[in-house]
Amino acid sequence: MKTAWAWLSGFLISVCLVSAMSAQQKAASNNDPEAKINGVWLGTLHAGPQSLRIQVHLQVGVQGAQMCSLDSIDQKAFGIPCNNVQVKGDAVSFDVPAVMGKWSGTLSADGKTLTGTWTQGTPLPLVLVKQATAIEPTAAPPEPAMPPVSLDDLKAVLDHDLAGALKDGDLAPSTNAGVTIGVVSHGKRLIFSYGAAKPDSVFEIGSVTKTFTALLLAQMVEQGKVQLDTPVRELLPAGTVEKPKSGAEITLLDLSDQHSGLPRLPDNLKPADMKNPYADYDAKKLYAFMSQHGVALPPNAPFLYSNLGVGLLGQALANRAGMSYADLLRQEVTGPLGMHDTGIALTPEMRTRLIAGHDGQHRPAQPWDLDALAGAGGIRSTAADMLTYLEAQLHPDALPKDALKTPQGKTLPAAIAMCHVVHAEAMPGMHIALNWLRNDGTGSFWHNGATGGYSSYAMFNPQKDFALIVLSNTSINSDDFTDKLGAHIAQRLEGRPAVSLNP
Repeated sequence: MKTAWAWLSGFLISVCLVSAMSAQQKAASNNDPEAKINGVWLGTLHAGPQSLRIQVHLQVGVQGAQMCSLDSIDQKAFGIPCNNVQVKGDAVSFDVPAVMGKWSGTLSADGKTLTGTWTQGTPLPLVLVKQATAIEPTAAPPEPAMPPVSLDDLKAVLDHDLAGALKDGDLAPSTNAGVTIGVVSHGKRLIFSYGAAKPDSVFEIGSVTKTFTALLLAQMVEQGKVQLDTPVRELLPAGTVEKPKSGAEITLLDLSDQHSGLPRLPDNLKPADMKNPYADYDAKKLYAFMSQHGVALPPNAPFLYSNLGVGLLGQALANRAGMSYADLLRQEVTGPLGMHDTGIALTPEMRTRLIAGHDGQHRPAQPWDLDALAGAGGIRSTAADMLTYLEAQLHPDALPKDALKTPQGKTLPAAIAMCHVVHAEAMPGMHIALNWLRNDGTGSFWHNGATGGYSSYAMFNPQKDFALIVLSNTSINSDDFTDKLGAHIAQRLEGRPAVSLNP
């Protein structure tokens, strides 16, 4: 049995990103029969002498828009995404694909209690009671602002700021954790590492892969091979899925800006090896899911983060190019940019530098292999290669001359610029371009990622001419340490109060 307190052992490609409904949708949902389940629900999961408080956030609106996340409060794990919310009469169920779990049960007549069963191996009873307010995570107060830190002084500043984490926190010797940090500012680079990592260590970058898939899309648009509004159906094998009888259908842009309406993960993802959950999910299974699900675009589809959607985009683009996703990546992006330490498969030399991965509880975790969903999270890379990639994002019109020699390199400047054009709203205070999320307040573009044993954070700010990458050999944990470290570095570079890195 996989116990409930091992939830953070890692079945995510990226950190939780939960869609927010518009005020109009929320108002409409209040008149819908399903609206009685909307709200915050709290219960306790018991297994022998141990117990866990479980908090569920549910919002089901018009046209099937969903917002669902789960908190394991005593593990300090907040925002675990759930999907496939089903409400039929008083029967309610939802899936938590990140941990291969499912809750199903019934809603009481007064709408105040959900009585049911949590299944994650052995079924366990879990009764959820509606709450007036949610239990929120606590965080250490931010560290005071200091004048903007120069690249020459950054390592010394971080040595001080990370002292607690290095002693008995996320980077303590007992954790076997390591991070490699890369920063480029006004054309000057800096790469350094802490803990078990080395400056040239190879990591899985998880969902930062999605930004590469977006660049593949932009490249193929610039080369006239597809259009942003091309239906994805046209890039799948003939007969895979029927054209909707009416209404709009999912386009390549819908997949890239996370407004396709597709679930986070396909319901036919049933891993043979839970430690490598995507290895046996091939194109045949992907097409079988799409055949059943269809490609109709829900009206007013909200932002809904979908590993399935971007994985489908990567497979579709590879189909149109007549080659594998890995080969397409090398031809269109990593080859022209000279990123020789970046790819889906590890070369023998890269394998010698692959740092051992660990789950959120610092237990050993094996690398992941992605097949049909490689475009959502299958890339491995180094800090140096990722800085090359981020420098190209900062200055697409100043790529090295060698990058422009090939036909693919000649379209890269325009393709990279296309990736920064905002297309839709995402979370509050954020918009989304082609897979890059833009922080409306700072003007920074960012994405993060995680696999079973690694996590990553990438961002760049064109206005202030700096970019950074944080690569960790530890998956998402209760502290979201990799994200915090990335945000902290940006805040130090900008001279703003910085999120605390203390344990």
